[in-house]
Amino acid sequence: MDKMWLSFYAMGFMVISMGLIYASRHKLKNRLLKFIFALIAYALLIFSFLAMVYLVFNGPTGGA
Repeated sequence: MDKMWLSFYAMGFMVISMGLIYASRHKLKNRLLKFIFALIAYALLIFSFLAMVYLVFNGPTGGA
């Protein structure tokens, strides 16, 4: 059950990072805000990538 929640969080972080990258590239004019939004987005993307790699290579639990 914990793996399911981790995968939902990772997918949610991917969606949030997609929105932040779009905002930083197309909507914002302030360079500092663009950098902060992009930094947060890439950090979320890296975290979600590592979570998905963990989930894929950890495999099924074999419970029930």
